[in-house]
Amino acid sequence: MPRNARRWLIAGSSTLLLIAAGLYLASFPAEAYVARQIRQTYGDKVQIGDLKVRLLPSIRISARNVVVPQKQNDGLPPLISIGQVSAQTNWIAALGRHVRQVRLQGLRIAVPPRRGGGLQKESRQPEEFVADRIIADGAVLQIFPKQTGKPPLDFDLYRLTIRGAGPDQPMSFETTMRNAKPPGDIHSTGKFGPWQFEDPAQTPVSGSYEFRDANLGVFKGISGTLSSVGSYDGVLDRIAVDGSTDTPDFALRISGHPVHLTTKFQATVNGTDGNTYLHPVTGHFGGSTVIARGAITRDGAAKARTVSLDATVDDGRLEDMLRLALKSQNVMTGAVSFTSKIVIPPGDTDVAEKLRLDGSFTVAQAHFSKLNVQEKVNDLSHRGRGDPQRPDDDNVASNFRGQFRLDRGEMTFRSLHFDVPGVHVALNGTYGLLDQQLDLHGTATLQAKLSQTTTGWKSVLLKAVDPFFKKKNAGAVLPIHISGTSTSPHFGLGTL
Repeated sequence: MPRNARRWLIAGSSTLLLIAAGLYLASFPAEAYVARQIRQTYGDKVQIGDLKVRLLPSIRISARNVVVPQKQNDGLPPLISIGQVSAQTNWIAALGRHVRQVRLQGLRIAVPPRRGGGLQKESRQPEEFVADRIIADGAVLQIFPKQTGKPPLDFDLYRLTIRGAGPDQPMSFETTMRNAKPPGDIHSTGKFGPWQFEDPAQTPVSGSYEFRDANLGVFKGISGTLSSVGSYDGVLDRIAVDGSTDTPDFALRISGHPVHLTTKFQATVNGTDGNTYLHPVTGHFGGSTVIARGAITRDGAAKARTVSLDATVDDGRLEDMLRLALKSQNVMTGAVSFTSKIVIPPGDTDVAEKLRLDGSFTVAQAHFSKLNVQEKVNDLSHRGRGDPQRPDDDNVASNFRGQFRLDRGEMTFRSLHFDVPGVHVALNGTYGLLDQQLDLHGTATLQAKLSQTTTGWKSVLLKAVDPFFKKKNAGAVLPIHISGTSTSPHFGLGTL
């Protein structure tokens, strides 16, 4: 056959094949095929509105108001609802079971509680297609807790890109979500899935996150700018998180003194209700380290959460603690150790007013930085040892120990003991965290007799009353009262 004839035959045959393929595609029920694939994946009750499929020159699919109902009709929103879907791919990719890009507008996912189950996967299997990229900016993820009456946990994903989405395989995602309180953007990348149709709360999730420039000033009573990074791994209702935070300017309103606060933490987060269990959190500021364990949980229909912790400080610095709590700086220095239960209930009030503490503490080798206060302590020690004329050339160290309870801004001290050489003081009373007012009552047990605490004619007169104040193994026991403020205390005699 002549070469030109062969060319014309091949061209003609190709043209006829293309015409035949076009006629076939024109008559192919594409919308019905796509709808069938969707229902085989998500169930026969899926609603699809205004479905359109175009096969040439490339494949394009669009639909509106796609609704995937919950498995059980228990009053929850649909499992998945989408305002508008558009997908596109080419024939080469389609033959390899790939959809190049899917765009979802108005995506909302409502994950049911474990007790309610999810959408049951049908026994018949659809043809496996993989979406190379899904763009779903503005998506909303709602996770409903097990406990009836609790509001759902909402995630606003104003940027969301998913890659490699397909049946029975994990998909990669990148998202930026807006955190409401404290305000800031959380950027996260990781893997999600495969989707557990029978129990969505058991869907695997893993990845890393970055939270920058969160303003803590939205919480009454504190301030600072927080950043946090970390990683997570688990399933939706049990996610293990390992992370850290950095707040270079953390401060309480009652003092206004910023400290550089850093933490490292390990936690388990229930992604279905947002409850977080800390084990542990290690916080560091100044020369002090605080180790805390506990939980951040929400009860009933409450929107805010309660923080409940058991905290421990070993060999911390007293000046670090006082810097956070007192307006005046450099009041006292020393080594401090304490244990305390910490509860911060929900409520739109100053943290100092709602903070609750219950614990005990010891302070070793404390010195008052205010000269007039330290002079009073030195003088008390000299008189207690019967040497009132001793020159004030030493700096007497004080030791404290006791129990405390803080509620509604008032610190109550129980069995508060204060020791300096020659004197033991036992006190009970209160200290106002907000107004810094002292009201302590107790006794001072002196090594010396009362007449030995002074000189001259006063000493002579006091010898007559020494027997009334002398106790076994003590030279004198005096009732005392401490008032004033933490920076300017007033010491006086009380009543027995």
